[in-house]
Amino acid sequence: MKEFKYVITDPVGIHARPAGILVKEAKNFKSTTTIIKGEKSAKATALMKLMGMGIKQGDEVTVRIEGEDEEACFAAIEKFFKENF
Repeated sequence: MKEFKYVITDPVGIHARPAGILVKEAKNFKSTTTIIKGEKSAKATALMKLMGMGIKQGDEVTVRIEGEDEEACFAAIEKFFKENF
């Protein structure tokens, strides 16, 4: 298991367009990517649940990756967050 914390810098937080791209990115890997904010969590492949978390600018999320290709998945997802959120 690997994880990183990230503070959302996008002015509108995690919203539809980049969240949809995140879902596609996460589906490229066998590992499970989970986004955690406080007591709420959602798999990165579950768009509606991810959107329902209401993640806004300034919120800190934990991104947890578990699975057989977690090293490659971790690198790709971390890069995605830095470029899009």
